[in-house]
Amino acid sequence: MRLTKKERLCNALCAAASILAFLGIWQLATMYSRLGELIPSPIQVLQYLFTVEKIGRKTFIQHSLVSLSRVLIAYSVACVVGVTLGLLMGWYPKIKAIFMPLFNIIRPIPPIAWTSLAILWFGLGEMPKWFIIFIAAFCNVVINAFDGARSVDMKLVGCAKMLGARDNQIFTRIVLPASVPYIFAGMQIALSNSWAAVVAAEMIRASEGLGWVIVTGMSVNNMKQIFAGIVMIGVIGLLLSVIMRTLEGRLLRWNRSGI
Repeated sequence: MRLTKKERLCNALCAAASILAFLGIWQLATMYSRLGELIPSPIQVLQYLFTVEKIGRKTFIQHSLVSLSRVLIAYSVACVVGVTLGLLMGWYPKIKAIFMPLFNIIRPIPPIAWTSLAILWFGLGEMPKWFIIFIAAFCNVVINAFDGARSVDMKLVGCAKMLGARDNQIFTRIVLPASVPYIFAGMQIALSNSWAAVVAAEMIRASEGLGWVIVTGMSVNNMKQIFAGIVMIGVIGLLLSVIMRTLEGRLLRWNRSGI
């Protein structure tokens, strides 16, 4: 259902109020309780975030861009491969019979469990990081594309066949458009999972990136650095989610679930 401008403004104000309330409680808790001995206040984290010049060889913004580039590369590949495989499995029973058992084995395995194998297979460069992020996105994209292909109205398919449409025409002109809302839903979840997986991916012999910033902060017990890295991950994750939802809303105006 399309929201009015007043409803969107109300939602935005509620979201801002909840964030400010959380920050206020955090600030008061660190000022007036022993929690301040364990973690820094939000003001201290923000001051550190905007005053520290470099961590290692890069600034916070540069570390953020490194992490973002890793996520976008692996995520893009996962979307292309996952959408293709999901649609094919959902529409062609033989392809489903071949690949679905293997997919069901891979699907429950958490991305971090692949760390040792990723290092063994790809070494210590960028490839193992891309692989872990790829795995984090791949399964959600596949299962949603699969569900989209399975949800196609068979009456439309029957009508198309009666009008002489070939198999490939049915797939490209009926199955694919009908699956787009499901695909976008899977891509939304996959993007969040990919961004969360970047921390685990950057634990693999990394020297840059937000995951590396957090791990380095842990090794020297720098709580401000740890929380600053966490804040940056949260903020960028939120921005990615907003961008994805906006893109979905613009491209799927014809579909109510995309608004």
